[in-house]
Amino acid sequence: MSTQDKVIAIIAEQAVLDPSDVTLDSTLEDLGIDSLGLVESIFAIEEEFDITIPFNANEPEQSDFDISNVAAIVTGIDKLIAEKG
Repeated sequence: MSTQDKVIAIIAEQAVLDPSDVTLDSTLEDLGIDSLGLVESIFAIEEEFDITIPFNANEPEQSDFDISNVAAIVTGIDKLIAEKG
């Protein structure tokens, strides 16, 4: 499973949607994910990929990790994995 597929599966689970309903352009808000869902999604992503997402990821002006849409999240995860490896 690619990073993208794993992220979509995690986000779809949090949003109680089918993964086919989650696109790369989807924002978490579009998918109905609130702040608690965001935290749960981040924990699930960190566990799945064995990475640490910056605590201020929800403040784009203060973080390198962009959560504006699914594609940005995938890009951020790939970057963290590369930095770790």
